Amino acid sequence: MPGGGPQGRAAPAPPSDAVLAVRDLNIGFAQEGQIVAAVKGVSFHIGRGETVALVGESGSGKSVTALSTVRLLGDSAQVEGSVKYAGREMVGAADRVLRDIRGNDISFIFQEPMTSLNPLHTLEKQLSESLALHQGLTGAKARTRIVELLDRVGIRDPESRLADYPHQLSGGQRQRVMIAMALANGPELLIADEPTTALDVTIQAQILDLLAQLKEAEGLSMLFISHDLRIVRRIADRVCVMKDGDIVEQGPVEAIFSDPQHDYTKKLLAAEPTGLADPVPEDAETMVRTDDLKVWFPVQRGLLRRTVGHIKAVNGATMSVRAGETLGIVGESGSGKTTLALAIMRLIASDGPILFMGQDISAWGGKQLRRLRRDMQIVFQDPYGSLSPRMTVEQIIAEGLGVHGIDKTADRRKLVADIMEEVGLRPQTMHRYPHEFSGGQRQRIAIARAMILRPKVVVLDEPTSALDMTVQVQIVQLLRGLQRKYGLAFLFISHDLRVVRAMSHQIMVMRAGEVVEQGPARRIFEEPESEYTRTLLKAAFPDRA
Repeated sequence: MPGGGPQGRAAPAPPSDAVLAVRDLNIGFAQEGQIVAAVKGVSFHIGRGETVALVGESGSGKSVTALSTVRLLGDSAQVEGSVKYAGREMVGAADRVLRDIRGNDISFIFQEPMTSLNPLHTLEKQLSESLALHQGLTGAKARTRIVELLDRVGIRDPESRLADYPHQLSGGQRQRVMIAMALANGPELLIADEPTTALDVTIQAQILDLLAQLKEAEGLSMLFISHDLRIVRRIADRVCVMKDGDIVEQGPVEAIFSDPQHDYTKKLLAAEPTGLADPVPEDAETMVRTDDLKVWFPVQRGLLRRTVGHIKAVNGATMSVRAGETLGIVGESGSGKTTLALAIMRLIASDGPILFMGQDISAWGGKQLRRLRRDMQIVFQDPYGSLSPRMTVEQIIAEGLGVHGIDKTADRRKLVADIMEEVGLRPQTMHRYPHEFSGGQRQRIAIARAMILRPKVVVLDEPTSALDMTVQVQIVQLLRGLQRKYGLAFLFISHDLRVVRAMSHQIMVMRAGEVVEQGPARRIFEEPESEYTRTLLKAAFPDRA
């Protein structure tokens, strides 16, 4: 049945005034002489003033479906079926018709604004391009409209920000600029593709509130794409659940959440890290300890570059983590979380003692630090960015063995195969390159690269934030298992408090370089003392009393 799986709800017939009506949409891509199906017989509609969410894991066909609405898929895509915007057929439409609709009647907000915004152009220049193209606005009129748009999306003192470049804005500010660009020409349909995925929980809540306000004020219809059902529940009127190119279930948001029909929908709703971290033995050795650790960056001005002040990225952090224990470090972007971890690993300069297994490593250098690197490893947020695209998985995982001379005394390929099995990867795939793996598999490769050296301390810097909910659960289970087996000490940095709760024994809450609260995870989550901690928890758990 088009639009509904055998266990799901079928697609209702679109009303005559539907803003977008998709019927029996099939999309395939030419690959090595064959057509690979990406979307299979999809049907759904969006009514006026309605928000419809497309949810599902990576590769389910959500973004491909959205991009097909105004033919943004490229020449290799083969599209069949019907996509009607306000009654006008988009499949097979002339380029002139599509150009008029793109950015004018239908606008996009993309997932990663730092990639979508041009790093070489100021905010004014980027916003003015769309206004000139679609409305013919230039000069003072365009500038007035740009200031109005930036103010509308919550950019403070917008006139002073017109000459700023994207890198001068925070993640939340960049996403607000993307929303301003999407609203510039008064669209009727807004397509938001994972607009909150990489944002802090408080910023995420602000962006969702902003979108809801704009929808109400501007009378917008919205197609909201996400892998996070918690977010979808807050913003959508109806939900379409996609899997492997099919919509397996769709219906009103409350019906989907309270009475899901399809097994896959039930799986997505159940995909949340649960449980608590394993208890740490009383006699566990302290692996890392800091005392009033500071990381200050000098502010230099004038011809002679005199130091006139300091940016206090970390201003007096005292912490300790034992073998088998996880310290969760939470806070908004710019709070100093990653800076603290990099200082502990001696990757940036700091002031104050850093004790590793009882030895002060704060003044170590050269050969001493090289030995330390084997015992302290890091797993980054974006495995696609941290894995070399020119190296095979075997070369990536084994790289540290060569640096530390371990492959001279052991069978390198066997070590790689063993660690790949341990993190849930097939050793037969070690000859492949990172782009041939899914996001979750790439994160497992990054974990294998760190674990092959058998470290004692591992820094996990947002290791699950870019992953699907079901994959997040798998990675949390993997990390718990490795910690249990090897007695690892984890520094777990994340803005996702649900994952932090499932992983952490101790919590450190940071804001603007200061430690505002720390203590046992259970106490922090159940009885937070700081108003800032309570704000973070309220944003992460909106249903919390």
